[in-house]
Amino acid sequence: GPPPLLALRLFCGAGDSENLLLGGARASNSRVSRRPKAMASAHPSQGLPSGMDPSMVDEYASQSKLLQEFVKIPSIGKAWVFTSKDENASRAMVSVSQSDLLANKKRSFLLNTHISKSSSKSVSFQWSPFPVEMSGVSAVVPSPSGKKLLLVRNAEDDDSPTKLEIWGPCQLENEIHVARSVHGSLYADGWFEGISWNQEETLIAYVAEEPPQPKPEFNDSGYKKEGSSQKDFRSWKGQGDIEDSWGETYSNKRIPALFVANISSGEVRALKGIPRSLSAGQVIWAPSSSYSLVFVAWSDDNGFQETPRKLGIKYCYNRPCALYAAADPFKEEADKPSTDSNKGDTAALVKLTADLSSAFFPRFSPDGKYLVFISAKSAVDSGAHNATNSMHKIDWPTDGKLEGSLSVSDVVPTVMSPQDGCFPGMYCSGLLRFPWLSDGRTMILSSAWGSKEVILSINVASGEVSRVSPQDSDYSWNVLALDNNNILAVSSSLVTLPQMYYGFEDSHTDKPCQWDWQEISSPFPKPSDKVSSLLADHKFSVIKIPVSNPSDKLPDGAKLPFEAIFVSGKDSASSPTIVVLHGGPHSVYPSSYSRSLAFLYAQGYNLLVVNYRGSLGFGEEALQSLPGNIGSQDVNDVLTALDFVKKRGLIDASRVAVVGGSHGGFLTTHLIGQ
Repeated sequence: GPPPLLALRLFCGAGDSENLLLGGARASNSRVSRRPKAMASAHPSQGLPSGMDPSMVDEYASQSKLLQEFVKIPSIGKAWVFTSKDENASRAMVSVSQSDLLANKKRSFLLNTHISKSSSKSVSFQWSPFPVEMSGVSAVVPSPSGKKLLLVRNAEDDDSPTKLEIWGPCQLENEIHVARSVHGSLYADGWFEGISWNQEETLIAYVAEEPPQPKPEFNDSGYKKEGSSQKDFRSWKGQGDIEDSWGETYSNKRIPALFVANISSGEVRALKGIPRSLSAGQVIWAPSSSYSLVFVAWSDDNGFQETPRKLGIKYCYNRPCALYAAADPFKEEADKPSTDSNKGDTAALVKLTADLSSAFFPRFSPDGKYLVFISAKSAVDSGAHNATNSMHKIDWPTDGKLEGSLSVSDVVPTVMSPQDGCFPGMYCSGLLRFPWLSDGRTMILSSAWGSKEVILSINVASGEVSRVSPQDSDYSWNVLALDNNNILAVSSSLVTLPQMYYGFEDSHTDKPCQWDWQEISSPFPKPSDKVSSLLADHKFSVIKIPVSNPSDKLPDGAKLPFEAIFVSGKDSASSPTIVVLHGGPHSVYPSSYSRSLAFLYAQGYNLLVVNYRGSLGFGEEALQSLPGNIGSQDVNDVLTALDFVKKRGLIDASRVAVVGGSHGGFLTTHLIGQ
């Protein structure tokens, strides 16, 4: 049977999903361990770590080998498609990563392919024979035409410069070394990520750490010194004013600021005039305009405290933010807008979304008529760290002059209580750099829909939302890139490895938004026979769980069924079960492939993955029903889901454990304690 569960440490910080707490009746031989190497105290007589006996050695070795087989399976990251004059041919570039468990690092690669399409709506991919490793590369950003490629290499220490490499078709065209006195590392991921080519492919705007602020210097008696370097310090070292950070993953980062690089001359200029109380990110180029740059900025003033300060932002959509416009610092001074605030080297900033508490992921329509963006105003206004998104657009002035109030209109409103099987609202964690079909009005994006990830098309003119990925599939789907009016996507399930697909819109049917999906020949090697067999021996299903005894005080959306995903092998009724709980609490465990969960069920456990009320993907009323009822409503939902599968004879109710990280770890202790 399965091995006994180990009691691992509880980790209540947001985002460390690899640190889990497992509790249950079968936790024999349990001990607390932060890392495997923490078992280094050898048994004096057997030479084994304490808590182990010789009969366990082979079992642990077998588990270790199997874990490494799961971990070395490559993961698909981003993709880019480059069109050509031949509408039946294009090129694509796919980023792939592979983890090295023993070295505790991840290696990244780029794969290139040629795409050939026929009139019969079939497609073939001719992959390059070998990938190219992106060692030391922080970001890969192709230009709009696909003729140039930016590679960012962030400095590894305080004395090294950041490097911006500009590659052409077959050579390195320029390498720009940016000293630490100009700026620090680029923000290559997360909220503040923003690297954007202008349409002429002569300038690159990006977000990087501001340069170090000057620090006070003192003599040996503690008096401030003038005109000396820090090398003159002895026992007194000034640190300067205290600086807040944005919390997890940003604790050692300086304030994000905007810069523009000229790829020919190598000159880098900072965008002046942004107050240090604003943290900039997600910069893009605007159509021809006096204000060439549009970006998002988060304010230190979060509205909760008398003294403004930054709060954690990594999983928090409830931090107020707005869209701003500013001029390109390379423009001549005479071309800049003349306003009272534009004096000296201070650029004029225009706040574009003054009446909204949240605005991010800006994208201009191809014709430049609309500036479309996502808003998490429901999260900001309610205080929930994440909530149902909405989509809005600004009618961009044709003359490029941003005078007076701009017209902001709704595209997709917040969905409060979805009808059965209908669109539950937007839950968007990112947009493609160019998310548009050729009509210039339809955006393609990924979103949560219950316990699944789906691909949506949104007409920004009419507000019509359609589901592009297969309607009858419980698999999760994510868009990777667009090839004119076709879609390159990846699909997977908890028991199926990620597989790429190519989607064509079917114009020969009466059904709206009907798409045909063709599986793409994969360049990845097949997993080992053992892993393949384990995956094939398991199945999953998404189960709707009716709410148990809903209160009359609850809104209608909070009385709707929530969902759980049940993963089982051939003998589920006689196997032990692990209840899996996500963190947040306002996140969701999708049906997509997870190697950590695959490793668990490969050991012989059933999995019951519960997306309790408060999860993303089920409408705003269900989500907002959890705050104020944490530790009771979510606990009852988990127990209701457990009773549901128990009454149907799917599990052995005497052998159940629970696993969760962050809020899931909090729920784990509640479930054990209650």
